[in-house]
Amino acid sequence: MTTGRGIEELLRGLAPQVLAILVHKYGTFDTCEDAVQEALLAAALQWPEQGTPDNPRSWLLTVASRRLIDHYRSEAARRKRELASTADGAADRSWVPGPDADRPPDRDDTLILLFLCCHPSLSPVSQAALTLRAVGGLTTDQIARAFLTSESSMKQRITRAKQRIRASGVPFRLPPEAERPARMGVVLHVLYLIFNEGYATSSGPELQSGDLTREAIRLTRELWRLQPLDNEVAGLLALMLLNDARRGARSAADGTLIPLDRQDRGQWDRTAVREGIALITEALPAGAAGPYQLQAAIAAVHAEAERAEDTDWPQILGLYDVLLQIVDSPVVALNRAVAVAMVHGPRPALRLLEDLEADSRLAGQHRMEAARAHMLEMAGEHQAARAGYQSAALRTRSTSERRYLEARAAALVTGESEEVLVDRSGQSG
Repeated sequence: MTTGRGIEELLRGLAPQVLAILVHKYGTFDTCEDAVQEALLAAALQWPEQGTPDNPRSWLLTVASRRLIDHYRSEAARRKRELASTADGAADRSWVPGPDADRPPDRDDTLILLFLCCHPSLSPVSQAALTLRAVGGLTTDQIARAFLTSESSMKQRITRAKQRIRASGVPFRLPPEAERPARMGVVLHVLYLIFNEGYATSSGPELQSGDLTREAIRLTRELWRLQPLDNEVAGLLALMLLNDARRGARSAADGTLIPLDRQDRGQWDRTAVREGIALITEALPAGAAGPYQLQAAIAAVHAEAERAEDTDWPQILGLYDVLLQIVDSPVVALNRAVAVAMVHGPRPALRLLEDLEADSRLAGQHRMEAARAHMLEMAGEHQAARAGYQSAALRTRSTSERRYLEARAAALVTGESEEVLVDRSGQSG
């Protein structure tokens, strides 16, 4: 019998596929999304007791379709009653949509769903939030944390986005090639966020979620096949492959986090490393490098080092210098500060963190505290570093990260020292 964790991962992967099928058939995004959520809830309640069905996607599609048809019939009956009460007795033109006979039953329309959620009538933030909900399967709370905002605000934004998609009447198909560049930036950003949530889960007992990283890589690969000349798509795919290649070495058997400099590099997936390096090597010379290409180049420098002490930190710092010129991101600035510490020592890096404290986007984020503690440890200020690790441990919602940070604080009592995870995109862990 599939475990509870296995069922959760299975449902997360199937949800966007089922939603895509329903939207393709019926065209009402918000109503279809509600029906899928009801089907997922039914599966979460029934499958642990009754067992996972032989065809889980078909089971979900059947349940969701029934919910949807029940909704349409209820709406039709309501309209019929309203029309019956009018003086003119107008005919009821409501309808219950039927299945799309022309659609192959095994076709995966998730990529079309991805572009639908990134419709230009929505703001970039709404596009990203809706896609993370519908395609990535993230909870509203997870999405809110990814955008550093409140859960209530994000819930309202997602609801409005679904309503706007419904009102737009946009057909369920890939946008014309001429319209794709306008949506590509948000599409890539969303895929990156989905990957990041899988690479370092923002809450819960597990450090990483392989189903999310695999789905993000799969969708990005499909996007690359669709747009093979887009070097930022190639850069993002390379970045994902290079970071995901370390998955097997990032945690011990008990789930304890293993920092980058302590990982057994023999456990890295060398096939993924070679593919990622080949992708970024081909993409970089083709034109001005974008943010995903630069981040992939940083990941490639880490991957090329046979030992942690062989890492070319000056090259990494130079790449972060370029990246920070084109991306206004406190996370990038934080990671650059770590590179500064590795090249120039902890004192200049600590001064950079003082400047970052004014950025409200990092307020309450445990990674700022973790980075500061690491630099204080490098500077030999073990008491202050220990307090910093303890503070960061209280702020993180990831059980694996909390255990690691608590262990770092405890290790300072015995005089041990090692690296600290800072970046959820994988450059430091």
